[in-house]
Amino acid sequence: MAFSAVELHVLRRSLAHALQSSTAPLTAAEVQDCLRLAQSVDEAVQEAGRLRAFLLADLARYRAALPGSLTGYLELLQDALAAGYEPVPDDLAALRALRANPVAAAVLERAQGIAERSVRRRLSTAPAPRTRLLAIAGGAGTGSGPTGSASGAGTGTGSGSGKEKEPSRPQEPEPDDRPARPIPTPGEVFPPRRKPVAPPEAGRAAG
Repeated sequence: MAFSAVELHVLRRSLAHALQSSTAPLTAAEVQDCLRLAQSVDEAVQEAGRLRAFLLADLARYRAALPGSLTGYLELLQDALAAGYEPVPDDLAALRALRANPVAAAVLERAQGIAERSVRRRLSTAPAPRTRLLAIAGGAGTGSGPTGSASGAGTGTGSGSGKEKEPSRPQEPEPDDRPARPIPTPGEVFPPRRKPVAPPEAGRAAG
């Protein structure tokens, strides 16, 4: 990005005003000059972004047309590297395939150095991974806590062995205190039949 003579003069005045100890406000003309300078800087940044997008698109087209576009591809790639471009794996693969060319070999060495520095920078700025909490074997069975020590003292077998406790058996129903009803005998269930009584004779009835 290049500034004109007028823009440099405005920038110098703005920096001098920012660094001076006095708090005197800028004049209206100076404020307008600063606003125009800021607008020019914004336009220059946008134009640089557009040029970078065009350059990367041309670079991709030349890379897809290799090896016939070797000369143009190497020129574009060197311009992109000078502008801060970080080579992608496709660029490195293409340069490795063309390393028989001296220019391609030199560009490959430069691109590999830029790629390695880029990886180191990303790794140094990446957040540290979270540490995973691992469960200790027999956690509740150890006597480190108050619960573990109390259970170990109550059982008397020592809870430090790490064995799991057996499941508790279901409680048996309590016996009924009421007296059991006697079982009836067959005679009570089926009482004996009485023999039929013979009717009185007729003669005896008449006498």
